Amino acid sequence: MREVVVLVHGLWKTGSDMWRLRQRLEKAGYECHKFSYQSLRHSPEENARRLHRLVSSIDARVIHFVCHSLGGIVLLRYFDLHPSLIRGRVVLLGSPVNGSQVAQRLSKHWYSRWLIGRSGTDGLLAGGPVWNSWRDIGVIAGTMPVGIGLLSGRLESPHDGTVSVSETVLQGATDFITLPVTHTGLLYSSSASQQTITFLRSGKFGDEAGNFLLESEPT
Repeated sequence: MREVVVLVHGLWKTGSDMWRLRQRLEKAGYECHKFSYQSLRHSPEENARRLHRLVSSIDARVIHFVCHSLGGIVLLRYFDLHPSLIRGRVVLLGSPVNGSQVAQRLSKHWYSRWLIGRSGTDGLLAGGPVWNSWRDIGVIAGTMPVGIGLLSGRLESPHDGTVSVSETVLQGATDFITLPVTHTGLLYSSSASQQTITFLRSGKFGDEAGNFLLESEPT
């Protein structure tokens, strides 16, 4: 059965930073589509509507989503606006679904407010909407405390240098794990990729399942 993965990038990005993760997903047998959006010019809700147009154009019986950082909030908005009956699973990588402390600090000053743009509106400042268990969703958070987020001040530990683990905890998530990687490292870590593929295949994280499932085609 043909299975598609839609990749949703984070703040300031275009999706090109997800190339390594995309390579690993395609090697595992998934057809990948990149959703590129303007994170500063449009709000998460506006971008969620654009995501809906992309998803509606994909002819597949199974559509998964893998989202990094702000991309996870965009996806929560997407499902809040357009609950979907299409099969598939979701993996969030370092997504501050409960709001971002770094974004809150940046928004307080005129000289740094532009760095979050409209992504703060119903997004990085407040977090995403409630997850109503539309499908299996797994959350991966990083715990290596190195990143540009530290320039804004101290972060609650543990954190990945930009997002605190507590900011990624999604009520109603199917599974949750932490890995010793940075915020950006979540996109390049082989462990994060393996766990992502494992969850897409089985709906759970775990090394044993990952080692087995990575050798097989999507089911």
